[in-house]
Amino acid sequence: MQVKQFAALGVGVIGSGWVSRALAQGLDVVVWDPAPGAEAVVRANVANAWPALERVGLAAGASQERLRVVASVEECVADADFVQESAPEREELKLALHERVSRAAKPEAIIASSTSGLLPSDFYARAVRPERCVVGHPFNPVYLLPLVEVLGGGRTSEESIDAAMTFYASIGMRPLRVRAEVPGFIADRLLEALWREALHLVNEGVATTGEIDDAIRYGAGIRWSFMGTFLTYTLAGGEAGMRHFMQQFGPALKLPWTKLVAPELTDELIDRVVDGTAKQTRGRGIKDLERYRDDCITSVIDAIAQAKARHGIED
Repeated sequence: MQVKQFAALGVGVIGSGWVSRALAQGLDVVVWDPAPGAEAVVRANVANAWPALERVGLAAGASQERLRVVASVEECVADADFVQESAPEREELKLALHERVSRAAKPEAIIASSTSGLLPSDFYARAVRPERCVVGHPFNPVYLLPLVEVLGGGRTSEESIDAAMTFYASIGMRPLRVRAEVPGFIADRLLEALWREALHLVNEGVATTGEIDDAIRYGAGIRWSFMGTFLTYTLAGGEAGMRHFMQQFGPALKLPWTKLVAPELTDELIDRVVDGTAKQTRGRGIKDLERYRDDCITSVIDAIAQAKARHGIED
């Protein structure tokens, strides 16, 4: 399929990220969001993301002027080749929304949801042509991070999944096929496990929020950015590799190193987390921190690409 017009439903953090990426790839983008002031919000978010996108490199024809905001769902999706919904994570809301979207969209359009954990068989239950409906779950900031998890519901066709993955790849993303419907998919389940353990460490006074972030960004986080978990642990096994690692460290799985059940979110714990992260920001505003984050991400991505080229490593 050839995508010329991209429709975005919802322009919060994720929706605006999709809009920014699509515009940077030279697409025409039509947007709908029922919130008051949505147009001002999305245009400000795109403008804030644009310097990072310029560093990465804009496609031919890329322009913020190719963004159009409309007043209804139906007008937004009527001529779109690809629809990306980024509405709040409420199943009833998505059920009703996708019934409207699928009735108004072109028969050949792909309809995708940015949901981070709801199951497509559930919220596409009332959709017309459900075979064209998929999940395309991205990561913030969508306009820079390449990963997008792609999966279908029980009535989604393989052709639609393939088409969605091809489109995402064409706009510079790394689509990851999720092989089964499971709440939270792949990446968020891993992130959730780390988040729960981090909350326990704060709750029990083992570490502050800043110390926990340091444990990640100066240690495993650096390795994760280019090697992931399994390959990292393969190297930890020395010349004998993963089998030796599993034999050597497998018994640690029986030790009480983690607590997967989340701690109760008491006011005291919430205050600790809020106070700790407030200290970490050092008074910087969100937009300033977003630009700092974007600069770091583009620098890391560029550094990894250069290292891969030097060593002849391909993905």
